[in-house]
Amino acid sequence: MARSWLSIRVDLVSGRGVDFWPRPGRIFAAARTHTFEQLARAIDVAFARWDLSHLHSFTFSSGVQATPLDLWDDAPDDSIDSSTSKLSRLELGEQFAYWFDFGDDWTHLCTVAEQRIDPLDTVGIVTPGPVPYFGWGDLPDQYERRWDGDDGESEPPKRPSNAETHLPPLLPWWGPRSRRP
Repeated sequence: MARSWLSIRVDLVSGRGVDFWPRPGRIFAAARTHTFEQLARAIDVAFARWDLSHLHSFTFSSGVQATPLDLWDDAPDDSIDSSTSKLSRLELGEQFAYWFDFGDDWTHLCTVAEQRIDPLDTVGIVTPGPVPYFGWGDLPDQYERRWDGDDGESEPPKRPSNAETHLPPLLPWWGPRSRRP
């Protein structure tokens, strides 16, 4: 396959009132025929977001925004529909912003690489949508939850003294030491 896909670096800049440094990030392989909505979903999944019921918007240096127009009562001026707008509008080396959840303000800096890539060489497969192929950094939980049942005020649960016995012996190294090979 030819070097026809884009490589897009996405750095998490801020969210929930926190500026991240060093910034966690992911690099995506994306066809120019993929939509901005597909890229938004790929970013959200790669950044460990599980509540995907929030609006998103891409903002370009021209001021144009790509957002799901069908979800707006009164869409912002200079908006295009992210569900139909293709990544082919991006230029090599271009930078743009991605904003997810307009209340918690998860903001990202996106940078298109200077050269196109071959998805088979870079990722090993051709995927139906954008896919991350490299990443780094600690990802914050979407709602700052640190454990199941975290209410934001309680202390974390204590680790049980017999923590090993709480794992089913599905893998050879799980479970009590006496059962290990």
